[in-house]
Amino acid sequence: MLKGIDPILNAEVLGTLRAMGHGDDLILCDLNFPAQSVAQRTGLGRLLRIDAPMPRVARAVLSVYPIDSFVDDAAARMERSDAPDQIPDVQREVQAEIDAAEGRSWPMIAIERFAFYERAKQAYAVIQTGERRFWGCVALRKGVLPPEA
Repeated sequence: MLKGIDPILNAEVLGTLRAMGHGDDLILCDLNFPAQSVAQRTGLGRLLRIDAPMPRVARAVLSVYPIDSFVDDAAARMERSDAPDQIPDVQREVQAEIDAAEGRSWPMIAIERFAFYERAKQAYAVIQTGERRFWGCVALRKGVLPPEA
């Protein structure tokens, strides 16, 4: 255990988040996502896991991970194939975690399912969560920390 670090953030995940640079993508996905095959094609080259619900994982990650404020697509969600205009509850819950972490509304953009797979293959890393609800997949682009005043 470490003080100030969410206990679900394991050593592998913390090391990966620390190693990522500005502009690198992190994919958080549900149990139905083809995580193993996609993760093999990422910068990290292997799958990371946190066996907890997606909103809980998002909260933990966002406690240490800045989102890129220089681009419009820094927070993205996989669009439902059967109802592109509907936002699933799991994505609404992750949206609330993003907004809380950033201290403002930061709407995720929607990405078509197969385009999301392609973005995921270009990511630095994939964390598969224990989320069983469908469409629980998001991409978060890493931002920067400003210098101390």
